[in-house]
Amino acid sequence: MADTTRDGPKLTLIGKLFVLLVIAGSFYGAYYLFFQNHGGHSGSTAAPDNSANPIPSPNPNGTTPPPQNQTEIGVAYGSEKEKWLLQTVSDFARTPQGATIKVDLIKKGSIEGAQEILQGDDAAKKINAWAPASSLYKKAFVQDWQDKFGNNPILKEEQLALTPMVFVFWEERYEPFVQKYHVVSFKTIGEALNEKGGWDAIAGKETDWGFFKFGHTHPTKSNSGLLTLVLMGYDFYGKSRDLTLGDITAPPFQDWMSGIEQGASNTVESTGTLMRDMVLKGPSTYDALFVYESVVIDYLKNAEGRSGPLHVEYPKYNMWNDNPFYIIDAPWSTPDQRQACQVFLDYLMSEPVQRQSLVHGFRPGDPNVPIKFPESPFVQYASYGLKVDLPVVCEPPKPEVIQNLLVGWQRSNGDK
Repeated sequence: MADTTRDGPKLTLIGKLFVLLVIAGSFYGAYYLFFQNHGGHSGSTAAPDNSANPIPSPNPNGTTPPPQNQTEIGVAYGSEKEKWLLQTVSDFARTPQGATIKVDLIKKGSIEGAQEILQGDDAAKKINAWAPASSLYKKAFVQDWQDKFGNNPILKEEQLALTPMVFVFWEERYEPFVQKYHVVSFKTIGEALNEKGGWDAIAGKETDWGFFKFGHTHPTKSNSGLLTLVLMGYDFYGKSRDLTLGDITAPPFQDWMSGIEQGASNTVESTGTLMRDMVLKGPSTYDALFVYESVVIDYLKNAEGRSGPLHVEYPKYNMWNDNPFYIIDAPWSTPDQRQACQVFLDYLMSEPVQRQSLVHGFRPGDPNVPIKFPESPFVQYASYGLKVDLPVVCEPPKPEVIQNLLVGWQRSNGDK
């Protein structure tokens, strides 16, 4: 009789392997579905679901998508914004957008930054955005760029924050100054600089203060220095608009401006450095400066703990420094760098960052952010002379007026 237990089809070796693969695949599919439905980790590289605890976007009103890979951008900026921008860049680096963008801050005087960009050399090619103290030099910069490269150099611009100009005195020097001259203006500053007896003549008594010492920044390197010359012109003529070539080239004005500038300290290139020197070295170096309001606010408390309180005085004829942020349409900027500049600009204009600007003495560029509330420096430091409203705001003069102001200053001040 035949052995029926051995009858039937037999699996080949290949068939057995096929069956094993099918079984293994079934087990893997069941395993994968189980962990997907139960929140387990299957070794996949997919990002975890953060919808329950989302990271806030830098700009709640919407952002430009960041570049796919890390992009490095250079931002040339004026020293008056240094403390604010250093903190902002550090905070930005911890955001999802900041993880893909490296921001290199390049400290340059406002006019110095413009001149470097215009050179178009290796140093310029590190700059993709320019954040000067004001738009005062914008028209001259655009004009010079178009003469050289042909296109409009500015792709996008925003006003980051506002700050006016102020005179800042040591309080003990301010009181005898106003007793003598009644008001603080460039005319009375000029009188004090040319007082033959120095502080003895100003105070009407013997002092050990020496001559009156006044400073501002270098006009061909720094926006605040250039603005000093512009406001000298408006002060001299007693008007707030239409400063002309005839006005600033007239011999009486040139002689008067030269008389002030010969006695003033005007070689420091950075407004922040100038204010720091005043606080660090005390009245032996400067009795008064002409600087940004924001820079003074940043140093008010430090000064009181060193050489005594400061006093802020606003000139009758003033101008806003609007601290613009320009994304430069330069041939060396890549599309990713332009996009990254826009992402960083979105972050700068977000409400939390705008509020932070107020801590450093700026008036936020976002009109929705208030500046009058109990914790505001404009309320806390009102006793130092801070004010919210300005008496008279002047209009920026034409580029040719600015250029000739600088030419006249250089002729009377040599190679400073």
